[in-house]
Amino acid sequence: MEVLWLTDEEVKLLLTMDETIAAVEKAFYDHGMGQTQMPPKSYLYFSKYDGDLRTMPAYLEGCDQAGVKIVNVHAANPKIGLPTVMALLTLISPKNGVPLAIMGATFLTAMRTGAAGALAARHLARQDSRVVGMIGAGVQAGAQLLGLSRHFKIEQVRVFDTSEERSRSLETNSREFLDCEFMIYTKPQEASQCDILVTTTPSRRPVVKGDWILPGTHINAIGADAKGKQELESSLTKTAKVFVDDMAQAVHSGEVNVPISQGILLPEEIFAQIGEVLAGKKPGRESETEITIFDSTGLGIQDVATGFAVYEKALQKRIGVKLATGLSASVL
Repeated sequence: MEVLWLTDEEVKLLLTMDETIAAVEKAFYDHGMGQTQMPPKSYLYFSKYDGDLRTMPAYLEGCDQAGVKIVNVHAANPKIGLPTVMALLTLISPKNGVPLAIMGATFLTAMRTGAAGALAARHLARQDSRVVGMIGAGVQAGAQLLGLSRHFKIEQVRVFDTSEERSRSLETNSREFLDCEFMIYTKPQEASQCDILVTTTPSRRPVVKGDWILPGTHINAIGADAKGKQELESSLTKTAKVFVDDMAQAVHSGEVNVPISQGILLPEEIFAQIGEVLAGKKPGRESETEITIFDSTGLGIQDVATGFAVYEKALQKRIGVKLATGLSASVL
């Protein structure tokens, strides 16, 4: 038996944002319908290197798709020429456990996170949203903008990052799919005056204050993905209408983890999981003036659903290398 090996570059050739959004939408819907198995991420902390390693198993029962992603986050990596986030995804057959594919999942991770933000904004942002604010201008900021551009007619992007070079790079790269005005700011407050705000920083203290946010704003809070991380002032999560991707995971390691640990926000005050909105069990935005927040921690079901879309396309296009596993039907 053989397993298909796909490099990150091959995944990049195969995967479009529209395909990613479709895969993640199905994953969120199944999650909302209670048709997935997905224990919260498990972490290994490499404290002396300011990094961690996470394992993310998931099973989409309706699609009969299963797999596990391993992913690191090392904030200092860009200084030595490596990505902050690197990942590998293994897909297996739920029927017999046979490995089907192993693929580089660094690009896939960025895309599926961008797709999640896009889907959340479709349901939680005002449909006439035209101005997008970006706090953080790294790789994930680009993926978020790409996802948002598939639904919203973006007229202006307001960018803040501690590095002007990163902000300019985001503008340059985004012009491949966006024809709009870019404004580069030196203060996060200026970038926060928008219709949709996206935060993609690794911060462990708030970078966005509640009184900066205009009525009717939607916020995609992407950066907080581990215990102790926080991008939004705790009072903002208390007064806004909060949606999470997965309750158990968000309480432990999402944007809401710090305000919950502080006793400012109670878990029962979180309005819904985004899958419940897609499944029609809970409403999304209910007024033009409410402030909504999507707390994205990143789910294994997103990776598996997107990975299978890549795997099936790779088989059709005969891309990748098939490697012998040493297994045969006689030993299964």
